[in-house]
Amino acid sequence: MADTLYDTDLLVIGGGPAGCAAARTAAGVGLRTVLVEPDRLCRNLYRVPALDNVLGGHTSGPALADAITAEIMGTELCRVELGCYVSELRAADDHVTVTLDTGARLTAPYAVVATGVGPLQPRDVPWITAPDGLTLPPLWEAGAEEGRTLLVLGGDRPIGTFLRAHPDTDARLLVAYPEADAYKTDEIRDDPRVTLVPVEHLTLSGAAEVTAPEDLRRVLAADAVFLSLGSAPAVPPGDLVRGADGYCAPSGQHPPRPRRRRPPLGALPAHHDRPGLRQRGRAARVLRGAGPARAGCRRQVGIGTEQVPVPSRGIRCTSCSAQDRTGPGRRARRSSSSASGHGCSAPGCPMPRAGRTPPDRLPRPER
Repeated sequence: MADTLYDTDLLVIGGGPAGCAAARTAAGVGLRTVLVEPDRLCRNLYRVPALDNVLGGHTSGPALADAITAEIMGTELCRVELGCYVSELRAADDHVTVTLDTGARLTAPYAVVATGVGPLQPRDVPWITAPDGLTLPPLWEAGAEEGRTLLVLGGDRPIGTFLRAHPDTDARLLVAYPEADAYKTDEIRDDPRVTLVPVEHLTLSGAAEVTAPEDLRRVLAADAVFLSLGSAPAVPPGDLVRGADGYCAPSGQHPPRPRRRRPPLGALPAHHDRPGLRQRGRAARVLRGAGPARAGCRRQVGIGTEQVPVPSRGIRCTSCSAQDRTGPGRRARRSSSSASGHGCSAPGCPMPRAGRTPPDRLPRPER
């Protein structure tokens, strides 16, 4: 891209594993990239103590984050802007403009938004009633919490990650979850540190008041409350299209391409037009006559009322309707004759007669 048009070839917003992978891949094909991250690269990975089935053999989040950071910092075509965030993103027909919190603007023909997700709050789910403006931390921000009782709202997957990351903790987890999340609790159901509390509704105040499926009210007391409700995209304001769930609908991700209109049945496409043939008010059509024309003697192309003869392939006897379709690169093929010829004796018949070797099959004289 010309330097006079854009500041860079690609803008990557977000410096997590996905954003770093996008920047590294783009630089690998020669694109100049600017990576914008308000904190440090892969900051959330530093909060994940245990990893499993990760390429590279990394078993902890900090080890993987350090490896990714070192590779990005050593990439020549990638410029990293740390400590600033995107306050606005605008998209035009041929470029994207990103405004930083510092007031600076960056333009590029392409942008990748990899800002990740943020935890859902109690106000985002229908089965929890909470005070206005209440914001709670996600479970993955909790420490070992030795000897404490934790109320966990929701039964999402990070609960199992927390238990594997702290195998020796004696913290007690009260997991309140709706019926829709029951399948997510299978991996923690047998852990003695977990107490599962299925609920229909939960009200948060000084303590958590729970309405159970049996219409029984009970109060849960805990030392701290953490979230495991799931997540939603955390995107910068601007022209990004999102649905009610925070994600872009599939129809918005890949707009349908206009379908090519097929010509009506019998119409002659433009690339089949022959010199000297004109269409007179209606589509050209291929006419095949009956009788001899159908046997391959000739083919007629009709346009309006004009008839243009087209030579047929091979020759045909006009008396007995036998036909020889022998030609260059073809095998002998006759419709009403034997392998050695046919029995017609009409004068001027171009077909080989019975018992007579065709001229094109006579042995060639030796030189």
